[in-house]
Amino acid sequence: MTVAGQDTEVVRALKALEDDRSPVRLRAALAIGATPGPRYVDRLVERCATEPEFFVRDMLTWALTRHPVSLTLPALLRELRSERAQERSQALHTLSKTGDRQAWPAITSELLTDADDQVARSAWRAAVALVPQGEEPALATVLVTQLGRGGGRHS
Repeated sequence: MTVAGQDTEVVRALKALEDDRSPVRLRAALAIGATPGPRYVDRLVERCATEPEFFVRDMLTWALTRHPVSLTLPALLRELRSERAQERSQALHTLSKTGDRQAWPAITSELLTDADDQVARSAWRAAVALVPQGEEPALATVLVTQLGRGGGRHS
């Protein structure tokens, strides 16, 4: 494929991420993950922050994990400072999937105790996945303060 052809495919895939139909967005995320490239990362992260459909968000996360961490980590870390809960939650979810412990310092007690339950749960999962050896007791100390949070019953 020529460079112009590649550019056309990139533009087409990025445009499809904005389509009103969730199956189109899902296919676009799958296509991007199958052929990762640096031009996709920022748009994938942005779309994670606003995507209403769970399955599309999950595919966006998968697509991001297919890109080098050196490209995704800075964008995901920026999202952790967002005012919007979905942005923080999705960034944490994606960080937990990358498994890259460079993200550990960004998993702060503020995120672990976030006022938004979904953000806090995502932070807990990310922390457990990324905690370096020897930091487990400190993490457990914070997590124990969150026991019973949420009020939901689980069977």
